[in-house]
Amino acid sequence: MIFSAGAALLDAIVLAVVSKEPEGTYGYKITQDVRQVIELSESTLYPVLRRLQKDDCLEVYDMECGGRNRRYYKVTARGWAQLQLYEGEWRQYSDKITGLFEGRTGL
Repeated sequence: MIFSAGAALLDAIVLAVVSKEPEGTYGYKITQDVRQVIELSESTLYPVLRRLQKDDCLEVYDMECGGRNRRYYKVTARGWAQLQLYEGEWRQYSDKITGLFEGRTGL
């Protein structure tokens, strides 16, 4: 993709991906799911996860998997509210850009 994703868009995408798993999901799976829509390295993902955790949008817990601990991320109440805000903003933004491409006026 030739368009770069800013911090807010990355936050929105990660929250959307994590929100699909009611009990939470782990970093590698988040990376794989995000890569279905944008190219993202794990070195980019983990700072996003830490920022969302620091902002109380994600809670973190560890669970044993195959004899090792795996870190899981789950959307908090604040994270759900932030995700709804992002979704509304995205729809408005996307509609305006689509309108420009389609030649609609009065945006």
